[in-house]
Amino acid sequence: MMFFPQKWKCSWSLLATVASVLALVSVVHLFLFPLAPSLEYFNKGQGQKYCTPINASTSGVDYDEKNLKPSLDLDHRFPADSHKSVVYRGAPWKAEIGRWLSGCDSIVAEVSIIEKIGGKECKNDCSGQGICNHELGQCRCFHGFSGEGCSERLHLDCNYPSSPELPYGPWVVSICPASCDTTRAMCFCGEGTKYPHRPVAEACGFKTKLPTASGDPTSTDWEKADLDNIFTTNGSKPGWCNVDPTEAYDLKVQYKEECDCKYDCLLGRFCEIPVHCTCINQCSGHGHCRGGFCQYPRSSCNKDVEQWARKYDCHRGWYGTDCSIPSVWTSVGEWPRWLRPAHVEVPDGAHLSGSLVNLDAAVKKKRPLIYVYDLPPEFNSLLLEGRHFKFECVNRIYDDKNATYWTEQLYGAQMAIYESILASPHRTLDGEEADFFFVPVLDSCIITRADDAPHLNMHALGGLRSSLTLEFYKKAHNHIVEQYPFWNRSLGRDHIWGACYAPKEIWNSMMLVHWGNTNSKHNHSTTAYWADNWDSISSDRRGNHPCFDPYKDIVLPAWKRPDVATLSSKRWSRLREQRKTLFYFNGNLGPAYAGGRPETTYSVSIRQKVAEEFGSSPNKEGKLGKQHAEDVIVTPLRSDNYHESLASSIFCGVMPGDGWSGRFEDSILQGCIPVVIQDGIFLPFENILNYESFAVRIREDEIPNLIRILRGINETEIEFKLGNVQKIWQRFLYRDSILLEAERQKTAFGRVEDWAVQLLQLSEDDVFATFIQILHNKLHNDPWRQQLARLKKDFGLPQECLIRSK
Repeated sequence: MMFFPQKWKCSWSLLATVASVLALVSVVHLFLFPLAPSLEYFNKGQGQKYCTPINASTSGVDYDEKNLKPSLDLDHRFPADSHKSVVYRGAPWKAEIGRWLSGCDSIVAEVSIIEKIGGKECKNDCSGQGICNHELGQCRCFHGFSGEGCSERLHLDCNYPSSPELPYGPWVVSICPASCDTTRAMCFCGEGTKYPHRPVAEACGFKTKLPTASGDPTSTDWEKADLDNIFTTNGSKPGWCNVDPTEAYDLKVQYKEECDCKYDCLLGRFCEIPVHCTCINQCSGHGHCRGGFCQYPRSSCNKDVEQWARKYDCHRGWYGTDCSIPSVWTSVGEWPRWLRPAHVEVPDGAHLSGSLVNLDAAVKKKRPLIYVYDLPPEFNSLLLEGRHFKFECVNRIYDDKNATYWTEQLYGAQMAIYESILASPHRTLDGEEADFFFVPVLDSCIITRADDAPHLNMHALGGLRSSLTLEFYKKAHNHIVEQYPFWNRSLGRDHIWGACYAPKEIWNSMMLVHWGNTNSKHNHSTTAYWADNWDSISSDRRGNHPCFDPYKDIVLPAWKRPDVATLSSKRWSRLREQRKTLFYFNGNLGPAYAGGRPETTYSVSIRQKVAEEFGSSPNKEGKLGKQHAEDVIVTPLRSDNYHESLASSIFCGVMPGDGWSGRFEDSILQGCIPVVIQDGIFLPFENILNYESFAVRIREDEIPNLIRILRGINETEIEFKLGNVQKIWQRFLYRDSILLEAERQKTAFGRVEDWAVQLLQLSEDDVFATFIQILHNKLHNDPWRQQLARLKKDFGLPQECLIRSK
C-alpha cells in the first residue's frame, strides 16, 4: 500500500510541521520513495504564501487569475534585444519563447513518476516468430509472419504477375529471376549454387542493353533474364552465384559487373563479409538485429554470424522496436538509464512465477514526458528490414570491422530523432503521465523504398509514394485509436507525427517535418519529382492543409554526417577576415546547365533565377550571369572541398532543390550566414528561433537585388550574425544520436572513433536538446492546452510558469 499526501494549502508553520512528519516517516520506511517536495521547492515562488501538492497541477486547482503575483516577471527580467530576440542557453529565440525558457525551463525540477512495467503474455509466446509486447499482450511478428500468435506464414512475392512480354512481370526493385525469399521479397542465388545466400539485386539478373548513341548510358532489358551470367559454372567466367571471391580479387576469373552487394548486413564485392545490420539503437544490447528488425536469433548460413547472434539474442521479456522496454521478467539491474534509479513496488501476494501482471516503478524525471507508441512492425522495423539498398532511410551502416559508417541520407534525421527519444530521460512508459505522444511511422523508409516490392502496393495508388505514405499514416492512426485511450483526450493535439502527406485525420497533431511550406506563396506541391507530388491526392483523403503550420509544427534539420575535418579544424569558428567570398552557392542550377535537372519546376525556379543573374560558371550557351562578380560564386560545378568553400564565405545561399534541400545545414555547420530565398517556406526551427539574429531572408522578387542587399549590410551586423552562427550551429547537429552510437561502439569493441572524440568535446545544445526545450515551452504555452481541463500532474514548476498572465 502506498502513502499519498493530502492536498494542503498551508502556512509556513504548518509546512514545517508537515516536513517534520514526512522526515519521520522516511526514517521508518527506509525504501519509501520521496513523496513531498523539499523546502527549496516552496521557496522558488517569490512571495508565495501557499503551497501546491506535488501530485496535482495548479490548473487542476481553483485559482483567481487576477490574484496571481507575477513573481517571475519574465518581461522585465528578460528583455528582447535590438533584433527582438531573447537569448537562452546561447541561442537567440523569439522573444516570448526565450523569456519563458529563461525563466521557467531553466528551473524545472524533477517530479515523481510511477512507471508501469508490463507483464502480459502473448499467445504461444509468438511462436518464436515475433516479439511480445508485454504492455498489450500482443505479438509483433517478424517479416513474413502474421496472426495473433505469429503462426501464419505470409507469401511476399518478389515479382508482379508475369505476361508473355514480361516473364518476370513489370519492373520493381525486388524483381527476381533467381530464388525469392518470400518472407521478405528479396532475391538470392538459391539452392544449387555455390553461394546460395548471395543477393541477386535488381539489374544483376537481367540482360544489359547497349547504348544506341555514343555517350549514352547502358540500360537494363527487364524482358530478358541473364541466367547464364548468374548460374553458369564456366571456369573462366563463372556466374555471379558461383564466383569465388578470392579468385575474383586475384583477377583469375571474370564476372558480371552489374552485380553488386546492395543488401544490408553484408559487405565486400561479393557480399562475402557478414557485418552488423542497422537497427534502431542497435537493439539496445538486448536483441539481434536482422536487417532492421530487433528479434531472436535465427539459424544462419554463416556460423560466425550465428554465434554472434546468439550472443546478442533478445532476452525473454524485452520488447519494443529497439528492445529497450523491460517487462516483469527482466532484471532491474539491466533496465535502461531512463528508468533508473527506480524503486519497485511488488503487489502483495504476487510472485514472479507468472502471476505478476504489472510492476510499479517509482522514478524521478523532468518534464516534458514523451510516451512512444510501440506500433506494429509494419510501420517501422519491417520497413528497415525489407530495404533493397542498404543506404535507404538510415543514417549509418557498418564496415568490414563493424565500425560505424555514417551516410549522407538527409532522411537519416528521422532515425536520429527517433533513437534519441527512445533513449531519453524524457521518455515515459505511463501514458497517463505523458505530456506528448510520439507515433513512430518511418515515413522516410516508405518514401525511399516505396517501389521496392509488390506487397507495398504502389500500383494500386497510381505509383505515388506520397499517396502510399498517407495510407501508412492513416493505418497507424486507426491502430492507436483502437488500441489506446490517449488520442481522444486531446483529439490528437498532443501527438507527434510528420510529413506533408498527413491524412486529414491526424492534422490536429504536431508535425515534425522536413519541408516547412505554409502554402502562403507556393500553394501546391513544390517537388519536381512526380511520385512525391501530392497535388493529385483528393481532399477527402488528405484534406486541404499545407505541409506546415508554424503555430503547432516543427521543421527539423536534415541529417548531416559528422565531418571530422570540419570539427577538428573548427571551420564554424572562422573569423570575418578569413571569409573572402561574399556569396556562395554550389548545386544543381536546372536545365540551362549541363547535367542540370530538366524540369522547369525544379527548385520552384528559384535557383534558375539566381543563376541567371549571378552565375559564375558558363551555362550551355557559354554565358555567365548578367551580374556575375568576382566575389560571388553561383556554380553547378562540384567543389573540390565543398565545406572549405562554405567556410571561406560570408553568406551562403539556401534555396529549394527538389523540394527539400540540406543547404541551410551545410551553411550553418560551416559558420556561414544563411541567405534564405524561399517565400513562405520555413527552415529548421524558424518559427522558434529568431532568424534575424543569424540569417538573411530575401524575397523571391528581390533576387535581382540580392548582391546589392548583401553589400549593404554593415560590418557590425555581419559580425553580429557570424557570432550568433558560431553560438548556435550545434543546434543543427544530431549530436545526441551520434554519441549514443559512440557509446555502443565503445561498449562492444572498446574503441572511440575520431568523430566521437571530436563530438565529445562539444557541450552546447544540439537538435534533440532544442526539440525538448520547444516541447517544454509548448506544454505550458500552446493555447489549446489552456482551453482544456488539464489532468492533475506535478510539473516541477512554480505556478507562474504554468499559467501565464496575458
